[in-house]
Amino acid sequence: MIMMNTDDTVTIYDVAREAGVSMATVSRVVNGNKNVKENTRKKVLEVIERLDYRPNAVARGLASKKTTTVGVVIPNIANAYYATLAKGIDDIADMYNYNIVLANSDENDDKEISVVHTLFSKQVDGIIFMGYHLTDKLRAEFSRTRTPIVLAGTVDLEHQIPSVNIDYGQATKDAVGLLSKNNQKIAFVSGPLVDDINGVVRLSGFKEGLKEKGLSFNEGLVFESKYKYDEGFALAERVLRAGVTAAYVAEDEIAAGLLNGLVAQGVKVPEDFELVTSNGSLVTKFTNPNLTSIQQPIYDIGAIAMRMLTKIMHKEELDTREVILNHGINQAQSTK
Repeated sequence: MIMMNTDDTVTIYDVAREAGVSMATVSRVVNGNKNVKENTRKKVLEVIERLDYRPNAVARGLASKKTTTVGVVIPNIANAYYATLAKGIDDIADMYNYNIVLANSDENDDKEISVVHTLFSKQVDGIIFMGYHLTDKLRAEFSRTRTPIVLAGTVDLEHQIPSVNIDYGQATKDAVGLLSKNNQKIAFVSGPLVDDINGVVRLSGFKEGLKEKGLSFNEGLVFESKYKYDEGFALAERVLRAGVTAAYVAEDEIAAGLLNGLVAQGVKVPEDFELVTSNGSLVTKFTNPNLTSIQQPIYDIGAIAMRMLTKIMHKEELDTREVILNHGINQAQSTK
């Protein structure tokens, strides 16, 4: 009788010994190599099934210097926008036989660095980064590593890292164009302005949009908050005190909170106040009234980012390092 490992873990050595073949032959069978006789293949597969052998992905990764895993850094796993992005990433990863290691950074810069270090230590083959901005520390980590990095829904103002986005500046201008039809005082409601996508790209688009419509920009009408529903709700009173009758909001959960805060103050939307939000996530359909929003191809952003990463990992040329996808405006019930 053949003795198995005392730790109950079936190894490739056990399979080879039970089948009476070399470990190299078992490896060829497991990896689908056709250079194995059919009767030998059947014998090895029978032993694999009987022993319930599971190939050790870590050991295979050490041998091949590839782990077939991709790290995905996400700032808020509960946010509908990032969940849809992650779905696009996962679907394409599965198509190319990669596994996903999802790392939630909790919108915390220090934890962001920590989870990136953890992914590097796991020797992932690549990383897709989804976040609100690239800190100097994070950029330094990315510049030092040989691990391929692609950004999804994250802007790189230095144009160093491959990325997939929409034109957030133009999208914001489009939102201002819609709101300016009936309103002279429009608020810019945003997540932290330290985030490049807000404080640089969207804010610039907002200013340009106002200028094109002959409206003046007023810093007093810029409102900053965290990416939380409650923060948006609490902003309603301040926004109303500022005398504005419309707002462009740079995040859907903030917009949902602001909408409900306005309604709680007795404001009728869109009759008394108009709102346009930015991401077009499922949140916009869960509010009453439904939120008018920039329509982003969220799933596609994730999917294309993953496809770009597979090309880099396989040493293929990229058609472009910065992909800008089309956007639109889904006019719902929060605008006239």
